[in-house]
Amino acid sequence: MYDPELLRTFVAVAQSLSFTRAAESLGLRQPTVSQHVRRLEDAVGRPLFVRDTRSVALTSDGEAMAGFAREILAAQERAVGYFTGSHLQGRLRFGVTDDLALTPLPRILRDFRQLYPRIDLELTVLQNDALVRRIESGHLDVAFVKRGADAPKGLRGQLVRRDQLIWCGLGATRIEDDQPVPLVVYQAPSLSRAVSVQALEKVGRRSRITCTVRGVNGVLAAVRAGLGIAVLARTLMPADLVELPASLGLPKLPHLDLVLLTNRSAPPEAAKALTSAILASGAPLTTVGAG
Repeated sequence: MYDPELLRTFVAVAQSLSFTRAAESLGLRQPTVSQHVRRLEDAVGRPLFVRDTRSVALTSDGEAMAGFAREILAAQERAVGYFTGSHLQGRLRFGVTDDLALTPLPRILRDFRQLYPRIDLELTVLQNDALVRRIESGHLDVAFVKRGADAPKGLRGQLVRRDQLIWCGLGATRIEDDQPVPLVVYQAPSLSRAVSVQALEKVGRRSRITCTVRGVNGVLAAVRAGLGIAVLARTLMPADLVELPASLGLPKLPHLDLVLLTNRSAPPEAAKALTSAILASGAPLTTVGAG
């Protein structure tokens, strides 16, 4: 039986690919995180990470352990919820962007409601910036949002997963060097809209907004119709679209963090139960868009 504490630390490093960020998210010192990983590697008898002074990557055994660790932690959360969750009650206001609603999140919320039937879970679906404002104003208890590389330091939250933003389009996409790059974007304010325009400006490429939408389904429909290209997250790109190559003159995009924000006035036990359920199942949670 592997120690759940070691597994939890391992998953945090696997999700962030950073011992420093894992330590911050867990509230531990970095040497403690390194010690936990070493103890788990000793227990399994195989290296789980390849690391140097610049980067951290999972080995093939690490990839396998990541799946097992999440299943073990999720099962533990379900067991704890089954035996202790019945006393939790009240209202919990949870916000999420529409693109995250296309991930396994609905299943996680369904399981949560079964474990905690006396918690009245109120779901709000909005764009990213609107959710952040509602957390700050106290109109939401917990929000599952996206954080760009240049996000304000105050927007920290609990890291669920780090993803890479990419240019996405049809396989036959062609962009002439002397023509503006056609963009499909969310209505402003939008993280992916700002990232795409700014990245092109930095390399001297012109852009042209060909379609503005409110939700992720609109983004996908417009890209599939050939109206333009969009910025999406790599890990859940639809199978009928492709990651566009740098040979088209498109600049590399920054990473994207998926984080959980909790309002200080939120009911603590209920909020912790929900965030723990999402974190325990964090690896498959990826986003189709980056609104």
